[in-house]
This record gives sequence, structure tokens and C-alpha cells, in this order.
Amino acid sequence: MSSHDSESKARSGGPTHATRDTSHDRERLTSIARRAMLERNLEPDFPPAALKELTRLHAPAVAEEGLRDLRELLWAAIDNDDSRDIDQLTVAESEGGGRVRVRVAIADVDALVRKGSALDLHAAANTTSVYTPAVVFPMLPAALSTDLTSLNQDGDRLALVVDMLFDAQATLLESDIYRARVRNRAQLAYPSMAVWLEGHAQAPARVREVAGLAENLRLQDQLAQRLVESRHRNGALDFETLETRAVFQGEGISSLELDRKNRAKQLIEDFMIAANGVGAKFLAAKKFPSIRRVLRSPERWDRIVAFAASFGSKLPGEPDAVALEAFLLQRRKAEPEKFADLSLVVIKLIGRGEYALDLPGDEAPGHFGLAVKDYTHSTAPNRRYPDLITQRLLKAAIAGAPPPYALEELGQLAKHCTDQEDAATKVERSVRKSAAALLLSDRLGASFDAVVSGASMSGTWVRLCTIPVEGRVEQGFQGLDVGDRVRVKLVHTDVERGFIDFVRV
Repeated sequence: MSSHDSESKARSGGPTHATRDTSHDRERLTSIARRAMLERNLEPDFPPAALKELTRLHAPAVAEEGLRDLRELLWAAIDNDDSRDIDQLTVAESEGGGRVRVRVAIADVDALVRKGSALDLHAAANTTSVYTPAVVFPMLPAALSTDLTSLNQDGDRLALVVDMLFDAQATLLESDIYRARVRNRAQLAYPSMAVWLEGHAQAPARVREVAGLAENLRLQDQLAQRLVESRHRNGALDFETLETRAVFQGEGISSLELDRKNRAKQLIEDFMIAANGVGAKFLAAKKFPSIRRVLRSPERWDRIVAFAASFGSKLPGEPDAVALEAFLLQRRKAEPEKFADLSLVVIKLIGRGEYALDLPGDEAPGHFGLAVKDYTHSTAPNRRYPDLITQRLLKAAIAGAPPPYALEELGQLAKHCTDQEDAATKVERSVRKSAAALLLSDRLGASFDAVVSGASMSGTWVRLCTIPVEGRVEQGFQGLDVGDRVRVKLVHTDVERGFIDFVRV
């Protein structure tokens, strides 16, 4: 039977039963990812000059005179269970009266990756690591990002430390940024940390082994809970997004898993938001320019108001983050199973974030979604180029040296980083769709329960209930709206283009 005949049979309702050869799934998705990188003007490979430069780097950066020695503190890293590029560590200390001092150590990547070097030029070209299901295209070579410039467990490293003191209400009382030597005591993972913090399991083995670490992490968690409450009172928006992670068995893709937010992720997220805010304020106080991460007030606020009105909720006529967060909270409680789809609609209407040059004395546009005025990206210099730029600005400000970038150069970099981040996001999204199409490619004709995740003039989309996969409804979509439950049949997949097509049963 020809492939055309097989597809025609699937479209007519008869399921196919061919067993898919999975031995080349990873290779195929890697090829798709490389092509997608090139189509988006991203470089999948390191140039020879960068690789030659890498051969001269054999050890972590050597400590300099005048740095603080904070290696005795109970530093720990919490990240994805497969992460090897460790950008930050955290540690807390109680100072009585409900006050807590939190320090965030950020890997000193600039100590080895100098401005204008071949490694730096490649990082500046892509501006970000690109994470696809079968392969990661790192911004910096693995020998650096997962070793020499990574804050790995039991290794001495140089870092920039963001030092913050909070009161009992999670109000920031004082802050500072300085350079130091640090030592990671524990490399921890979000899943096992989350179930422990939520009281569903014992502490991870490394937490039990390091004296005092459990108490320190509990103290961090308590402050993080107060920080998130404070942020949401001020209008920080709490969305739910459904990101998937491909699971491989050998070289074959076996399933897709939802990557959900949990308590451990929330802890790190809130500390990083606080640290990024301190970084922006520190540079402003030193009269330094900076690259801010901004999300401007939504220009399509009228559409958001109309969308909320369709649920019987009234939002003010002008953009109001506090009112929008109250609406989101109400909808999460009312229909939790539909909240991810509602979140996606609001996120699209708000628009995307961008990088923008901030000059000394200017009024920063702020970040609407986080409800903060001063915000930069500084906590992931192994993975994001804007963070490496900010790190160089911070180190110059600490040393009393002039900014290492001219204003025109910073403005160009801000636009370039925005463009390349958008390109990288599109690559990641398209390859995730190809992975989903590949996973379902041998299930043509099968029927699934689904929920409508999008309905507009451009098409109707559903997300399957049993597998976190989204596809387009080609027939029978009339009358469907977001949130509707529906039974669909898979009729077509196109792995190369990431297409998944259904018809309503």
C-alpha cells in the first residue's frame, strides 16, 4: 500500500497498525532542529576560532585579590534534574525579628569569556542556549557552561553575589552586590525538592548529608512563600502554562511529560526576580546604563477587558495589573481545568517581553507581568547573553571602572537579543511540535478525548487529555469554543513541519 493510500485510509476512519521504527528518532529530530536553527539565522555549531580559544582554557578562573571568601556558607543549587549548566546558588540566614538575609551567587562567566573574544562573539550571535527535545545548542561550549564556568557541586568558583535583607513582610530593607569565592554544597533537583518542601517525602539524600542544609532550605522556602504573596498583592500575574518535555528510551521518543510549576521552582523564581531587581537598581545607583527586561503595558488592553467581560468580570478601562491578577485568580478557582488555556489567551493579548536600553536618570518602562519597575536579566550568564552583558556592567560598577559598552552598542545589543530570543523560542516550539507529530505518527485513525485550546478565524485547535499534544481540527470544528470537551480522531501528521491534524468524531 502506498503512503498516499495509507493516509487516505486514516482520513476515512480506519486506523493504521504499522509499528514505527524508533531507532532514529533522536537523529531525525536533531536534523530538524539544526535546519530550524539555520532558517532562523542561529548558529548550531561553534566556529573554529571559538573552539581553538577553548583549548587554551583548562581550569576555572583563579581567585583575585580583594574578593570575599564565602565558601563556608551552605550554598546549594536547585535546578532541573538534567541541568548541568549551574548559573546560581542560594543561601539564607536568619537575623532575628523575622528578618532574613538571602544571598544569590551568580557564576562569574566573564572571568573566562572575555568581551570581544571568539567565544564571546559566538555567544553574542545566538544570545541564548536553545533547548530542543533531542539536542541542546548551548550558548557556550559544554566544557565551559557545564564545568569551568558552572557552579558545580564541591568546586570552588568565582561569583557575583547579590546580598538582600528582607523583613518579616518580605520587604527589601537593604541590598548590595559584590564579588566572592563560593562553593556549592549540594546540587538538587526541582522534583525531589518540591515533594519534600510540600511534606510528601523525606529530604533528598544530599540535604540529609550536609549538616544544617535542611534548616537553611526551609528558611529559604518560608521567605519565598512570603515573597510570592507580596508580589501577587502588587499585581504580579500568575499564569499556568503547559510546557512539555520529550522522554527518550534509547534513541526513540517514548512519551511527552508536562513540566509543571512546583514549590521548588517557585522558590528559585522568586529569588531570581528579587536578585534581578537589585541588579537593575545597583546599576542605576552607580549612574550606569543597563539592558532592562521589560514588558510594557498591554496595547490590546481593550481586548483583555472584553475577554474578562465574557466571563462576567469587569476590568478597568486602563491597564491594571492588580485587577487582572484578581481576575486570573478568580478563574483559576472557578475552572482550574481550563485555566491553562485561559492563561494562554491572556499571555498572547499582553504581548511578549523585550530587552531595552535604560539610560541613567530615565524612567524605566518596567515589567507589567511581574509588577516591578526595575528589572534586568543577570542570573543566567551561562545560558543568556543579556545576563553576561549585565555581569560585565556590574563588575565594572563594583570596580569603579567605566562601563565596558558604549551606549549605541548597548542599544543595538538590546534589539539583537530580543530578535534572537524570539527566533530561539520559535525553533524550540517548532521542534516540540515535530516531536509530538513523531510520537503520534503510528496512531493514525486513533480517537482521543480532547479540550479545545484555541478557536479563531485562523483555525480551531485541541489539546489531548491523555497526551500533552496539540493539533488542528480540520473537520467538524463549527460551533466549538475554548474549553469545550470533544472527541477527535487523528488523521494526519507531518513530522518535518510539526503538523498534527484531527477531525471531530
